[in-house]
Amino acid sequence: MITLREFGYDATAAESFAALGDDNLVPARVAVVNRNNFVLLTERGEVTAEPTGRLLFTAEDSQSIPTVGDWVAVQLLNDDSFALIHHLLPRRTLLRRKDPGRTVDYQLLGANIDMAFVMQAADRDYNLNRLERYLVMIRDGGIRPVILLGKGDLVDEEERTDMLTAMRETAGEVSCIAYSAVTGEGLEAIRAELQPGATVCLLGSSGVGKTTLLNTLLGEEIFATKEVRDADHRGRHTTTRRQLLRLPEGALLIDTPGMRELGSFGADSGMQATFADIESRAEECRFSDCTHEHEKGCAVLAAVEAGEVDEGHYGNWMKLRREAAHYERSYYERRKRDKEFGKMVKSIMKEKPDKR
Repeated sequence: MITLREFGYDATAAESFAALGDDNLVPARVAVVNRNNFVLLTERGEVTAEPTGRLLFTAEDSQSIPTVGDWVAVQLLNDDSFALIHHLLPRRTLLRRKDPGRTVDYQLLGANIDMAFVMQAADRDYNLNRLERYLVMIRDGGIRPVILLGKGDLVDEEERTDMLTAMRETAGEVSCIAYSAVTGEGLEAIRAELQPGATVCLLGSSGVGKTTLLNTLLGEEIFATKEVRDADHRGRHTTTRRQLLRLPEGALLIDTPGMRELGSFGADSGMQATFADIESRAEECRFSDCTHEHEKGCAVLAAVEAGEVDEGHYGNWMKLRREAAHYERSYYERRKRDKEFGKMVKSIMKEKPDKR
């Protein structure tokens, strides 16, 4: 029988659960989020679950709802075949992005993640600006990134080396591994990162090779893969939902669908870590409200002009700053309207006469 510890249950989660002091509840980890229910991992096996009305009613926003990787406190029912989720336990880490739709809100990708594999393909998906976006998102969640350059057999050694060098310069002190699922190059280095009980997630665009790598790590062809389109070299979605899986080495892996949009906001710590060279120079600007676009005495612009900061790196930093500022204004304006509407509804309900 698999224990909770093998699902990643640590002292922090155990302490949070014990603090609830409810003997009718047991801890469980969210493995799959479906549209109408959840699939949880418990010491008694997998169980389908739904949140209680109280949990949904008291949720302040989308971040208060369980996501894949979360630890929850549940009540088991129907001979342990069904569960009610009563509490969401505090998270160690949280991976999130802007909802890809028109609504300015957070979309949760996974929780309690220790490490994120950022995947790019050497033959078509190599993009340093997108890599920086991933790093902002990952570091903001308090997660350790590892960069994987896949399909290394499709380019020559010199080109592969140049790509890895540029990735290391972009990412800083981050492990970068070139691998090939065809030749086996780099796979042992990837497996060495997978520690028993640790939770890892796979991130990357459609067609980058996430499902192929997942099958390789699982040791069998469990999940179907699709060929990249010849016309535009864009991948076709294979993974359609986020799910938590246990690998033979004992590590836990969250597979995610391919992401074409990587909007972010509220990611100050991620920006500071990913653009540390620019952020530190920004503190040296003559004016505290410097926009870093045209002001005299701007230390950032001076560094760009002197060649100390790459112009593309600076351009991506500015783009992400503007994007984040726009989304944050929209997000907090909507939250304010929602709170005001909620207060109005409660006020009306209080004033409504009792017809009994």
